[in-house]
Amino acid sequence: MKLLLDFFPIIVFFAAFKLAGIYVATGVAIAATVAQIAWLRYKTGKVEPMQWVSLGVIVLFGGATIVAHNDTFIKWKPTVLYWLMGGALLAGQLFFKRNLLKSLMGAQMELPDAAWRVMNWSWVTFFAVMGVVNLWVAFNFDTDTWVNFKLFGGLGLMAVFVIAQALYLSRYMKADEAPKQP
Repeated sequence: MKLLLDFFPIIVFFAAFKLAGIYVATGVAIAATVAQIAWLRYKTGKVEPMQWVSLGVIVLFGGATIVAHNDTFIKWKPTVLYWLMGGALLAGQLFFKRNLLKSLMGAQMELPDAAWRVMNWSWVTFFAVMGVVNLWVAFNFDTDTWVNFKLFGGLGLMAVFVIAQALYLSRYMKADEAPKQP
């Protein structure tokens, strides 16, 4: 359910684009993101900082797309989000000497500091590359191709990257000990 909620705005953006074009899809994506944040706030009482940032970016870039009637703004939106996320991880590591991934996920898994550093740098690199790839597709192909890439290519590359991360991290995971018998 959480996965569906996370991808809700992009899925409705894709569907609206196929049915009504980029400007309607942009308005739908803004509304879907607002609904997503409202639902999270209602259901859990909290919204993660990156979700607030995502809302701000879609409202800003989506709003500019609709007002200026220029799809260039919405095409920049994924890149801005990727670079903000990568930039936050980079700034945390370089300027604050804090691994933000470890801060977010340290309670769920125990890893050596070297593995946390590798994971952090790999995410920084992934976000930087994804931002560039998004711009390359957005400005070298038609809008229909970009929208298809945004849903299938972007999510596909993310899935491959996450699987690669899991394979890397698996060497550090300890098998659960068998429960002790009384």
